[in-house]
Amino acid sequence: MSPERRPRGRRETGPPAIPVTVHPVALYGVRMRLDAYLSRYLPEHSRSEWQRLIEVGGVTLNRAPTKPSVRLAANDQLEIRPVASHALLEPDPTIELKVLYEDQAMVVLDKPTGLVVHPAPGHETGTLVHALLARFPELRDPTGQMRPGIVHRLDMDTSGVMVVGKTREAVAALQQQMQNGKIKKRYRVLVIGTIQEEHGLIDAPIGRDRDHRQRMTVRGDGRPALTEFTVLERLPGYTYVDAGLPSGRTHQLRVHFTHIGYPIAGDRTYGRGRAPAGLTRQFVHSRELTLTSPATGKEQTFVAELPADLAEPLEGLRELVRAARTVTEERAS
Repeated sequence: MSPERRPRGRRETGPPAIPVTVHPVALYGVRMRLDAYLSRYLPEHSRSEWQRLIEVGGVTLNRAPTKPSVRLAANDQLEIRPVASHALLEPDPTIELKVLYEDQAMVVLDKPTGLVVHPAPGHETGTLVHALLARFPELRDPTGQMRPGIVHRLDMDTSGVMVVGKTREAVAALQQQMQNGKIKKRYRVLVIGTIQEEHGLIDAPIGRDRDHRQRMTVRGDGRPALTEFTVLERLPGYTYVDAGLPSGRTHQLRVHFTHIGYPIAGDRTYGRGRAPAGLTRQFVHSRELTLTSPATGKEQTFVAELPADLAEPLEGLRELVRAARTVTEERAS
């Protein structure tokens, strides 16, 4: 019986094949360490980068997983596969992480101010992603589909609670919760000026500023954005506010409060940077995050208390109120 022929015009379906570059080991590479050979004769990556590529399966030897330290032999063949750029990131164990909660699916962190979430131009090292890869090596994903667990981000100068997924499935589940409005985020902000209303809702679409591409602005053709807020305290020249974000646009709180005439204290991008004594950055803190863990199926609320660099300037404003009240009482007596 003749072998069955595949019908013409019909193609098998399935996931697209990952392109592989096949590299026969040169004779002068025999007995060299694999990582040394690659860094010397394929210099597009450093030796440490090749080591990480080997560890995540980006390089195989004779179609089998291998190790950086293996010695090459005659007729060996290397297979090199493209990987996501973050697979080359060097984990940084020197960056401290404050973990509020951890289970099989996710990690909830209290991010300090000054820490960039993921690498970007000008911030190629020392980011939260570098710290996460050191503490949770399983986050390294050579396919590039997970962006090392990042579900949402906080600005570099914003502190507070945020969540990281530990598996691709967990990241997808958490992102779905966020898109469906199931994740509730609450922030504490200090704005310039005195807001008269006790509660408010800012409904204004946000898009990229056409004149300043690094900034966002309220635009009629922007993406829908809602901010609801409650006044907590009215202080001399400032208002302390609890704000919730049913949506989560880039710089949303900073754009929205500037839009209604009350820019964030210390914000030099959307305001003039005016700030009470002791405040050295924008007063935005992610205080509460309510979500359902993909591992337990239980809804939980996580709280990150106000850090000292925000709590102390706030207390300074309260002290002004107490001092003024004391003077008034003394005059009345």
